[in-house]
Amino acid sequence: MTAIAVLGSTNMDLVAYVPKAPRLGETVTGRAFRTVPGGKGANQAVAAARAGAKVVMIGAVGADEFGVRLRSALAAAGVETAALRTVEGASGTAHITVDDEGGNSIIVIPGANAQVTALEPGDSARIGAAGALLLQLELPLEAVLAGALAARARGVRTILTPAPAQPLPSGLLAATDLLVPNEHEAAALTGLTDPHRAAAALLHDVPEVVVTLGSAGALYAARGREPLTVPAPRVRAVDTTAAGDTFVGALAVALGEGRPVPAALRWASAAAALSVQHPGAQDSMPARAEIDAFALTLDPVPDLLPGADPAGPGHPARPRQDGRRPGAAS
Repeated sequence: MTAIAVLGSTNMDLVAYVPKAPRLGETVTGRAFRTVPGGKGANQAVAAARAGAKVVMIGAVGADEFGVRLRSALAAAGVETAALRTVEGASGTAHITVDDEGGNSIIVIPGANAQVTALEPGDSARIGAAGALLLQLELPLEAVLAGALAARARGVRTILTPAPAQPLPSGLLAATDLLVPNEHEAAALTGLTDPHRAAAALLHDVPEVVVTLGSAGALYAARGREPLTVPAPRVRAVDTTAAGDTFVGALAVALGEGRPVPAALRWASAAAALSVQHPGAQDSMPARAEIDAFALTLDPVPDLLPGADPAGPGHPARPRQDGRRPGAAS
């Protein structure tokens, strides 16, 4: 079983469903409201656990009712929560509007997540015991950098989702193995609106990039190799809120299991396509058996990229302190 550590946010999502999102100054009538566990870190943790990984969540919740629910939701999904600490104050919240086309807009209030500014005792060991560390930007950057550096020191693959989009310190990029922005985040990081040009620019800072393109699929680029685009399965989207997090969690599992990059991208795309067909964030994330069954219905992609290692993921494995290659299960 692939072992994955997640250092990231936990939020309660406050979701309003509307026929059409309001413009500035406009009031609209919604058709439904839900409170559902979310946060990019917790979402990726749940997605990876449901996709078949052993997952530990590192972060914080508040000393409130939302904190109790957030912890329980992670535990129910099979995520280890011993490193999810409870701090004074409110838990993080995300205020989400979802329209009838499945599109969404989100306001995040960090709450307890803002208090995670460094690793706690034992966190570095948890990261070192994993095959991959998943990071996002809903925690303070100093904590994200500390996690990335801990992973780099221990030979653990670091997968960073640069969301919400913001300038990144060079030290964080230098400690990142795989960067997974969406096309808007890639443009914000590079100033380039064309995803192919943005991915090429990002390769100056990181060895591998996957730019998610929504319904157009995902673009993979790596140093010294031709880029590859894997199309997204055609499905009717109901709610796209956690599609990107579902993709990243499933991709981390697939790469950790040693699947070639094209196959890993296809499998992760299948997971994301399943998630958008259901409302909610974590509630919409598919189990491994669902992903496997749906992936079998999709057209195959080439097994190898030009210059790729047929044994597995697309970048040379760094040695670990314990002798295992990155991505190996604990």
